Amino acid sequence: MNAALCRLLDRIAIQFAAARAPRLDGRNPNIEEARAFLESREFISEEAQPARVELGAPPYFSFPTPRPTPHIENNIIHGRLYRCERQWQERPTMILLHGWNDVNNHYWRFPRIAEQINRCGVNAATLEAPYHFQRRPRQLGSWSNFLCPDILRTVQAAGQGIAEIHAFAEWLRVQGCPAVGLWGISLGAWLAGLSACYNSRWSCVVLVTPVAKLDDVIENVAFCRHIREAFQGQPVNAPRLNLILSRPAIPKENVLLIEAEYDLFIARESVEELWRAWGEPPIERLREGHITAPGAKGLTGRIIRWVAPLLEKPVAK
Repeated sequence: MNAALCRLLDRIAIQFAAARAPRLDGRNPNIEEARAFLESREFISEEAQPARVELGAPPYFSFPTPRPTPHIENNIIHGRLYRCERQWQERPTMILLHGWNDVNNHYWRFPRIAEQINRCGVNAATLEAPYHFQRRPRQLGSWSNFLCPDILRTVQAAGQGIAEIHAFAEWLRVQGCPAVGLWGISLGAWLAGLSACYNSRWSCVVLVTPVAKLDDVIENVAFCRHIREAFQGQPVNAPRLNLILSRPAIPKENVLLIEAEYDLFIARESVEELWRAWGEPPIERLREGHITAPGAKGLTGRIIRWVAPLLEKPVAK
């Protein structure tokens, strides 16, 4: 796609996000508490109990979060499970993770991707991330957001989201699914990447324009201005949130990176840095922006062809 148009769409999206971003209002940002939480064993654990999934009318399901918060709406995960027509429990599953406030991919593109995945004999599932969509607490107003100036709640939301992904994957395995993979976009790719650094049971992980360096995004992107202000001039300095400072617990050959050359959200250079830090796993470099990359012509088919053989190789427990 034309570079100027890609950058224009990214610029418009950033300005729109900045206009809706939670603002400082005198509440405590809880910076020191956030740092202590990140350093604790509570942040991310590979151990997970299977989620208590309740199946509704297909394709919908829900389950209570393994990490309850004070906010009732945020304590129920809503998702969709697109099952293969026959003996779905015996087939692998791909979990799709949306980006920050990513209505377009979660509600519109993912169902179409799921159809293509199903045609390959693989189940597909989607999960709503903490503080997104149906999970946004009304009483918090504009602060009912995954990314907000309450730094402690932001990092807790990250840990909560990963715990939920792990719990749902364990439920799939209990049902009999022999292999489970992750396919994340932007914020969802960041969560998938963090999970891949702590959990060795993923058959494959696809990271589309991942947040490789969260501190860079906070310090440089317009919609994070109020989060920057919450740090009151202190460096963000959160190494456990930076993918480039971690290493995947799965073979690098099972990680696929998707980079967008004209991306104004996630600098192309940061994804290149992640690629080098992770030992140069498979990568696809697109002439797209952050907004256009997930829908790039032919990308879905190429990803599915890449993940299909990996999902046919069950990971040892």
